[in-house]
Parts: sequence; structure tokens; C-alpha cells
Amino acid sequence: MSDSTRLIKIGAVEIGAGRPIAVQSMTKTDTRDVQSTVRQIRELQDVGCDIVRLSVVDMEAARAFGEIRKAVDAPLVADIHFDYRLALESIRQGADKVRINPGNIGDSERVRQVAEAAGERGIPIRIGVNGGSLERELLVKYGGVTAEALVESAVFQLELLNIFGFYDTVISIKASDVQLTVDACRLFDSKKTGVPQHIGITEAGTPVTGIVKSTVGLYELLREGIGDTIRYSLTGDPIDEVIAARTLLQTLEKDGCSGGVELVSCPTCGRCRVDMVDFVRGIERHIYNIKTNRHIKIAIMGCAVNGPGEARGADIGAAFGDGRAALFKHGKILYHVPMPELAETLLKEIEQLL
Repeated sequence: MSDSTRLIKIGAVEIGAGRPIAVQSMTKTDTRDVQSTVRQIRELQDVGCDIVRLSVVDMEAARAFGEIRKAVDAPLVADIHFDYRLALESIRQGADKVRINPGNIGDSERVRQVAEAAGERGIPIRIGVNGGSLERELLVKYGGVTAEALVESAVFQLELLNIFGFYDTVISIKASDVQLTVDACRLFDSKKTGVPQHIGITEAGTPVTGIVKSTVGLYELLREGIGDTIRYSLTGDPIDEVIAARTLLQTLEKDGCSGGVELVSCPTCGRCRVDMVDFVRGIERHIYNIKTNRHIKIAIMGCAVNGPGEARGADIGAAFGDGRAALFKHGKILYHVPMPELAETLLKEIEQLL
């Protein structure tokens, strides 16, 4: 969250100018499948996703964008590659932002048309610069993908939009290499352009490796005040992207306050007699969109041997037993609940703490 960047509005969400860091994700559905895409957008909203990006691969997808726009209230970003006409149609269909790489949509006349259309609708453009799609001349100039090459590309593309009088921009500079991405984002920040940064590690990998790589890079940048909106780019369920991002922001207390719901759970062992992984994920999906200024800690433990004691700092928690679970507050057992009733009971106890 940087006070030195300009305020940008993406639908009802504001980024930059010291606003809370916004969490983004991207649908994994075929955008032309309106029903499935709407369902996934709502699932993402339920776990606290602020902004959702949709891939627009052809004109059918661009027109479907309009149907999706009518069905949901989340800020929607149209992800465009190569064909500027898809950007123009997505803007007509109600996109709250478009993501383009000016270098791959053709000559300056096409860039001008996109800039003018976005300007008329009052929506921002996110310029995406990736290590895998860097301009050939920059690869030759710098001898490969370097932080300097990525930033030069970003600045050039920003200036191209500025020529057409368009300044409502967001920049993302990403590579699959963590340190390269961090170095490039730092270098761009040092330019003092005032342009908000969307940060993340692209093509980070599966939820396990991808979360580790992304967290290492995002942690460094956020601690330095770099970044106005973030995304975990994972090969898997986009819900995991949002939960990972929310957890990072909560851990860093970068979301504007120290409130929110924190979930802790044990790694399980041979004493656990239930499918704790699925249970915890189910609770997790219910709590990450809870808005509260209080800090509420929830603990879910795999057995009653050490559960209440190890999680005595929790406001509410559960320790699994054989066919039932113990509910406890601050280490003190309140009562026992049959396992089939545990999820509903625990969620009701959480609601009473809000």
C-alpha cells in the first residue's frame, strides 16, 4: 500500500493513494460459459476477492462478458491479448478495467482506439509486462530478460498511452523468477511515476510451490510499501489464490487494520480420526470474507490430547475426538458436539463473536 501512487477506481474498488491493498484473482472457466463463470465469480467473492479478471479469447467471449457483468456486482477486468477489437467490445460490454500489453495489440492507431474508448467510459487500463513476452529489441539490448529490460518496456508502454492523453493506468511487471520480479518492481517504484503496481509472481506453479514462491516475493515488496493490488497466480483452484492473498495481508496487517479472522490448524497425525483437511478447507471458505475490526482467532485441532492446550489463545476452537469434537474458548472446553453437527455449530459460535 503506497501513499505515493495515484488513486485508481476499478468499479467500486479503489487502489493506490494509500488505499487498502486489493486482492485479485482470475476465473479458470471458459468465459463463453456464462453460468459457470458467474458461479465461480461468486465463489471468489465469498472468500474475499475484491477484483476478478476474465480471459477474453474471442468476440463470443467479449459479448458474454456483458451477460456476466449484469449477473454479478464484482469489479470485472477484461484480459486481452493481440486483438484490440476484443478490448473495444469488452469496454462496450461494461468492463471495469482492461488488461492489455500495448506492444502486442498492433500499431499506435489501435492503441489510440483502446485508450480513447477506456477514457470515454472512465475505466483504467492495466499494462501487463511479462518476462515471457518481452519485446525482441529489448532482449537483444539487455542480453535477455532483466529487471532493466522489463522496466524499460513498462515505461515505454505507459508513455505510449500518455501520448493519447490517457493516464488512468496500473502497471504489472511479472516474471516466474522471484528475485527478477522483485528487482523489477523495485526499479519501477524508484522511477516515481505515481502509477499503482499490481504485483505477483507469474506462472508460480501448483498451490504448494506457487504459494511459497509468491509469498517470498510479495512479502519483500509489501514490506517496502510497494504494491497496491496483488494476485497469487496458481495452477489450481482460484479460491486458493484468494485465501493465500488474504492470509498474507492479514499476517502483514496491510489491510488497513489489525482486525479479521485468523484460522490456525494442526498438521494432523496418526491420532486424527476424521478428514481434517476437507473440514478445515470448508470452514476456511466460510470465514475469509468476514468483515470485522476485531481480531478473531479460530483453532481447529486434530485430537483432544493437546488441542485445547496448544490453542488456548483462540477465541473459539474445536478438537476432534472419536465421533465427536470438543468446542473450547481460550483453552477451556465448553461442550462436546457430534461430528456431523460440528461445522454448523462452529460457524454459529464464530458469528456470535462478531
